[in-house]
Amino acid sequence: MNLQSACAHDRPGDRSLSQRLVGISDNPVEAESICGFIFLAAVISERYRLFYTHTHTHTHTHTQSDSLTLTQTHGSSHNAHVYLSLLSRLDTGNARLRRILECCTDQDFCNRDLHPTLPPLKRPGETQIHHTALFTSVSICCVMLIFIIIYCYHRYNRQVTRARYSMGLEQDESFIPAGESLKDLIEQSQSSGSGSGLPLLVQRTIAKQIQMVKQIGKGRYGEVWMGRWRGERVAVKVFFTTEEASWFRETEIYQTVLMRHENILGFIAADIKGTGSWTQLYLITDYHENGSLYDYLKSTTLDSKALLRLAYSAVSGLCHLHTEIFGTQGKPAIAHRDLKSKNILVKKNGTCCIADLGLAVKFISDTNEVDIPPNTRVGTKRYMPPEVLDESLNRCHFQSYIMADMYSFGLILWEMARRCVSGGIVEEYQLPYHELVPTDPSYEDMREVVCIKRQRPSFANRWSSDECLRLMGKLMTECWAHNPASRLTALRVKKTLAKMSESQDIKL
Repeated sequence: MNLQSACAHDRPGDRSLSQRLVGISDNPVEAESICGFIFLAAVISERYRLFYTHTHTHTHTHTQSDSLTLTQTHGSSHNAHVYLSLLSRLDTGNARLRRILECCTDQDFCNRDLHPTLPPLKRPGETQIHHTALFTSVSICCVMLIFIIIYCYHRYNRQVTRARYSMGLEQDESFIPAGESLKDLIEQSQSSGSGSGLPLLVQRTIAKQIQMVKQIGKGRYGEVWMGRWRGERVAVKVFFTTEEASWFRETEIYQTVLMRHENILGFIAADIKGTGSWTQLYLITDYHENGSLYDYLKSTTLDSKALLRLAYSAVSGLCHLHTEIFGTQGKPAIAHRDLKSKNILVKKNGTCCIADLGLAVKFISDTNEVDIPPNTRVGTKRYMPPEVLDESLNRCHFQSYIMADMYSFGLILWEMARRCVSGGIVEEYQLPYHELVPTDPSYEDMREVVCIKRQRPSFANRWSSDECLRLMGKLMTECWAHNPASRLTALRVKKTLAKMSESQDIKL
């Protein structure tokens, strides 16, 4: 009897297929191998749709839902395997088939104990979601890796820069002799005849050796720090990179020949520090612990002597700025253009010095030219004269800028006089026009008050009963006159204050 006939005559209740195959092969293990081979042949024949028509006892079970059809088939095939087939069809626009086949040869009707499980159905979007998640994860990892590389690169650059900077400091230490103070260096530069400040190499050396201590101020141009150079305190003005024009102009003005004056902030050095990724613009000057006149007046009251001392020193600095000095190495006339109490510093001895020359203009008398800086920055609106607010200023005439400074100086005198005690009475500190315009006035606010209504800061009644305050009131009124040609010059104010001091036996 051949193998096919042995499979065809299998009946329920007969011996199991593996037992019957023993008749063909005396070895049970070999019989099982033959059975497995038959199963493989059956699968291959089914794969290529080469089906035998001779089958035994097939049972079909159908389960159907709205979109899913499940077919379960029990039976035995000609190849002597008893099987259970499970077929699933997803009835959608994109139909999918899932099928699993399990076989057994242990006993008759053994497929009743088989419980096959269909593989999980992959939804149409699952593959796309998986790919998206994979792509996102890889992208995040790449971005993080790039950031780590950039961070390491910048850290390495900082270390290299610090090392080079330290080497530079060691080399520069030998350039300026030990024990030399800033005062000594400045006196040497003045005696050399240049009159334009320290040599550039000395300035750069000092700038490199500055140690920043603490921040003492911040404005629209940058920050102000208190620093130390060989134990001496200095002020370091650090400009924002957007304010390079202001830094350049202020440095240029400070290094003008014969610019140094006791009532103009003492210039020490200027330098540009940085690497390819950052830049700092340094302007190093004398340090004055009292700060600006604005800060000083807020916390300090004055007597007549202190008032005249502040006013006289401030106008002396302004007079030197406005005055042209003729000679082989002369000084041009300079107008400040942003004069206010925050731009005047108070020294330890109670005198003033003028600072912040970033908007200054120069008058070149040889060519009759007004040198205006290419700077987008403008002055402070609260201190602007009427001719600037109504745009009637003659920009080609240098005297217009001089008279604009005098209007602003008149407002500064008013700020000082309010803090002078007379008869035990003193007003609290206020900015000019505090009762007429908002805290941060617009051009329109100031134009309406100053140009249209022609209002000015008011005087307290007590001023009329105090000789010093009465004369100061008269002086400031002549400084802030609406017509620029009617205003006093800095030299005239200086002489008037000197006469007032002399009459009250006050030594300035």
